[in-house]
Amino acid sequence: MFQATRRRLAIWYTTVTAVLLLLFASGFYWYVRGTLIERIDDTLNHVVEVVQRSLVIESAMDGGAPHVNVEASFSNNIGSVEDDHIDLEWFSPTGELLWSTFSQPLKLPLHISSGETVHLPNQDLQDSNTADSSFSLDPSSLILRQVTQRVQLGRQVLGYLRASHPWFEVTKPTRQLIIDLGLGTAVMVGAVAAIGWGLSGLAIAPVRDSYQRLKQFTADASHELRNPIAVIQTNVQVALSDPDPQFQETQLKVVERLTRRLGRLVDDLLFLARQDSGMTPLQTSPVALNDLLQEVTEEQEAIASDKAITLLFDVQGEAEPYIVEGDRDQLTRLFTNLVSNAIQYTPPQGKVHITLQPVKNQHPQLQVLVCDTGIGIPEEAIPYLFDRFYRVDPARTHAGSHASQKASGGSGLGLAIAKVIVENHQGHIAVDSKPNQGTTFTVTLPSHTTKP
Repeated sequence: MFQATRRRLAIWYTTVTAVLLLLFASGFYWYVRGTLIERIDDTLNHVVEVVQRSLVIESAMDGGAPHVNVEASFSNNIGSVEDDHIDLEWFSPTGELLWSTFSQPLKLPLHISSGETVHLPNQDLQDSNTADSSFSLDPSSLILRQVTQRVQLGRQVLGYLRASHPWFEVTKPTRQLIIDLGLGTAVMVGAVAAIGWGLSGLAIAPVRDSYQRLKQFTADASHELRNPIAVIQTNVQVALSDPDPQFQETQLKVVERLTRRLGRLVDDLLFLARQDSGMTPLQTSPVALNDLLQEVTEEQEAIASDKAITLLFDVQGEAEPYIVEGDRDQLTRLFTNLVSNAIQYTPPQGKVHITLQPVKNQHPQLQVLVCDTGIGIPEEAIPYLFDRFYRVDPARTHAGSHASQKASGGSGLGLAIAKVIVENHQGHIAVDSKPNQGTTFTVTLPSHTTKP
């Protein structure tokens, strides 16, 4: 699926770039071609103006109309126009060809123009190529660019002057330009295709990772939800099949416990889903961390006493309140999870010690240590401890039946939630543990100087 998406993205990148390059190349080609034609027209018009100024006009001996001395007028212009590949034709006022640099007269109609493209008949081309002329057998020699102007003295028309330029002076550079643009476009499209393939891979990578995490999360969540739902359904069926009220009450109590567990699991899943999607922004405010930890300690005191565990809270350093900027509800959930886990995995007669202390660093920070004397965590399990639905219960069951029963009821989301909350507050959480000796969770949060 992702490979096909990556391929489609790369194809789209390449297609869009190819279209843009083709549009640019086409526009550039027509611009260069138009510029060349404009330069040729300017040259022809300039030649015509120069020739007009050099015409030798003579009056008739009998007092008739003036006329142009063709031999005297054009003898000095032949060399210059041949050097520029320009051919000249002089027509009488009636349109009769009187003089031409072409070896054979062109069968082209005469009309005034400041720049036009004309096509020669094939016979004219063959005749022209039999002599020494400015044309070659190239197909573009069938085409000429011409400028035709009327020459007159006052209102007297002396004749018509036509200047012609071979079209291959345009086609030759434009053909080379087409080749260069084609090669450049092909190279660019190939480079964009390779770059697009790489960029599409980079773009797909986060989506692929998110999809894999979502897929794993959905599988784990469905597994966790399926088990209590199946047990609830079984207990309800058993209770309905037995009319004994006392037995039904026992089954309903089991259903109630499973429902509470299912509710906690759903709450945890919703919390993680909202945090992943960014739907729930932090409601930050200055929080006195020492007061919050004191409240958590008091709430967990009853559970610790029931297990004969000593629960201590200690504040080190100054007596001033330790302030952090954060969401009080999330911070309460964070430390409640850590303290309840410490109590859960600590055997009777053990101890759980909560310590709040400042950290001297470049930026002021506060550090909370939750230490227990419990069963500990195997070293190989620590890197995966904050993964969702990860449990180390099999390695911890030897600590006692009571601890094992408690452990088996966990969803494996508590520490994952703790990590998300710490990261939301730009903090850091670490764990240090040794089997059968105890575990220490260290939470470091940025300190806030303003009191609440």
